[in-house]
Amino acid sequence: MERGEWVVAKKQAVEPATTAQRRPAQPANTAAANQGAGPDSPRLIDQYEYESSGIPISISVSQAKGEFVPVYEARISSISKTTEFLLEKIRQQLIKQVSFGVADILDAKKAGQIEEKFEEAIRDLVAKYFPDADDATKNFLSSYLIARSLGLGHLELLMDDNKLEEIVINQADEPVWVYHKQHGWLKTNVFLKDEEQVKHYAALIGRRVGRQISVLEPLLDAHLSEGDRVNATLMPISTAGNTITIRRFSRDPWTIARLIKAGTISTEAASWIWMAIQYELSALIAGGTASGKTSALNCFANFFPPNQRIISIEDTREIRLPRFLHWVPMNTRLPNAEGKGEVSMGDLLVNSLRMRPDRILVGEVRRKREAETLFEAIHTGHSVYATFHANTAQEAVERLTNPPIDVPPIMLPAISLIIVQFRNRRSGTRRTFQIAEVLPKAEHNILYQYDAKKDKLVKVNKSKTFIPTLKLFTGMSERELAEELREKQRILDYLVRKDIIGVDEVGRVIAEYYTDKKSVLRRIRR
Repeated sequence: MERGEWVVAKKQAVEPATTAQRRPAQPANTAAANQGAGPDSPRLIDQYEYESSGIPISISVSQAKGEFVPVYEARISSISKTTEFLLEKIRQQLIKQVSFGVADILDAKKAGQIEEKFEEAIRDLVAKYFPDADDATKNFLSSYLIARSLGLGHLELLMDDNKLEEIVINQADEPVWVYHKQHGWLKTNVFLKDEEQVKHYAALIGRRVGRQISVLEPLLDAHLSEGDRVNATLMPISTAGNTITIRRFSRDPWTIARLIKAGTISTEAASWIWMAIQYELSALIAGGTASGKTSALNCFANFFPPNQRIISIEDTREIRLPRFLHWVPMNTRLPNAEGKGEVSMGDLLVNSLRMRPDRILVGEVRRKREAETLFEAIHTGHSVYATFHANTAQEAVERLTNPPIDVPPIMLPAISLIIVQFRNRRSGTRRTFQIAEVLPKAEHNILYQYDAKKDKLVKVNKSKTFIPTLKLFTGMSERELAEELREKQRILDYLVRKDIIGVDEVGRVIAEYYTDKKSVLRRIRR
């Protein structure tokens, strides 16, 4: 197997786009596949197919004897060696025939025009090399050559596998690793050619979002156009080789209804969070790495009223809000090699206050500067929401009020709720672990606690500050607040019961609740 190439099935016929090969993925019959295998043969664990820009990709996950990690094997089984050779000749001719500059490749708006040029040129070349090719074959070859010639090459084909959460390059001498939603960390059969190719991909990603990675600036945090987050490091910072870590975000965004349906949070607890967001109380979403903090923040954004303006401030774009919201995303910028041109979170906060925001989202808080930005935003009179690394509400309070973040304890009660997310690494399940309110002396009171034995979020304490704060700002009695919580719970139960889980569908129901609550409740009662 050559590095930088897929494992290609050895077929004599040229058959890239037959109906049989382009069929949708079927459930794998792993038991049948393992029958007759020798004692030293790899044991098939999983098998499925998907399409990447019209290219059929076959995936098999198998466990080889003596290997501690299963292997994720990707194949484009419909391309023979002969076809591969001819495609390479076509690709070389395309490079000569279709002229474009580096700036065109890096310009997201021009990417579609480049693909159109390739597709237009490829028709003539395919007719020359494959005179009997039909339209489906031409489309297939076009997609394959574009993937080979532009962007991140074969990595982009991997990124269309919706079962992957992470795609990782540790160095060119190692295979690409992936984190599978069902099987955890897996080695793949995909290699990159050399360290220069890894560096080229990292630089390409950086330039697309106005950032750079070089010997002087060997660290990169960026995002792809689909919202996936990318981290890259260069030698000698990463001593074994250049690295790229791509965290894929779901192409089907999570909503609060999906979160409830998955058992991550209860409707009762979600109705409390809805109440806090509706009445503009600030919240901090804490949790460990990959615990679902950003997904939870995106879900809770379903509760924002559609007639309010939302400004998000992030170092790296991670927040993805529903399209129906009035949202302006903003990103910081690092200084150039001369130390000029930096745009910090503080700069963006000051600027956002001139944009008449109703809500401010301050991405992920990692350092003291970001924590200061968070509390400055709260004290400007806006409701603010952010994510934070901490495993419990107590740990969140301690990390915020002690060095190196060192927020004065007197400022902490500006946050009304701390919502803690948890991931069970053994089972892969994500759960809301705690919902806590912040008390006046920078202490916390846990309202809901996850019971691992029952796999359930359980109410453990009565509110000491959350309900009194709502009474103060809304003028409602405790009985009226309790009734409104029940109303919200009925609506959330209705969404789950009727399987209304799409972003726009959930958003429509909640938006209608804000504009015509009686009509929504009447429909639910019917």
